[in-house]
Amino acid sequence: MAKTNMIERDKRRTQTVKKYAALRARLKETIRTPKSSPEERSAAQAKLQSLPRDASPSRQRNRCAITGRSRGVYRKFGLGRTKIREVAARGEIPGLAKASW
Repeated sequence: MAKTNMIERDKRRTQTVKKYAALRARLKETIRTPKSSPEERSAAQAKLQSLPRDASPSRQRNRCAITGRSRGVYRKFGLGRTKIREVAARGEIPGLAKASW
């Protein structure tokens, strides 16, 4: 089981990302658009840099939905490698079975 504070920190980051997603998208579009003037571009860059660090989606970690483990997490299932093995052995994931030969 992961530390509770790390799980909670990641939840806060997720909320922050959602809160600032639209604003970040607008600012990044202004920066990318060739029609915007250099003054608009620099103002948008300054505004983007002034946003909280946790507003960036790249600061989020994929975590296991059951244990909160941050490493060895399969995106397709949202579970850590150890929990996938347990759940697959019980037959709870459709179409996934533990290999045996």
